[in-house]
Amino acid sequence: MMKIAVASDNGMVTEHFGHCRSFMIFDTENSQIMKSETIANPGHRPGFLPNFLNDKGVNVIISGGMGAGAIDIFNEKNIEVIVGARGNAEAAVTAYLQGALKSTGSVCHEHQHFGDCGN
Repeated sequence: MMKIAVASDNGMVTEHFGHCRSFMIFDTENSQIMKSETIANPGHRPGFLPNFLNDKGVNVIISGGMGAGAIDIFNEKNIEVIVGARGNAEAAVTAYLQGALKSTGSVCHEHQHFGDCGN
């Protein structure tokens, strides 16, 4: 069993991890999605969201972009980070499970401009 979280907005992958409206969390087994749930983003505070998702048992996080600090915390917790994703959240998870979704390394450096991560 593996849990994959996607930073999302209305079922679509968001450009910036910390500013998403929600996280879609997919329980997967044998490369298949078994179930999913949507959890509201509890708020963007430095270091909080990686620990929040770790406490939910997440093994992989998928987002359009993410700050280096969050990536470092996920790496410390052995949670795989996939950035540079776009489109439908469930389709992104399916692509990941098929080995077709790879991280582009899109790291956000500016946090004051919503939706502008310089992908």
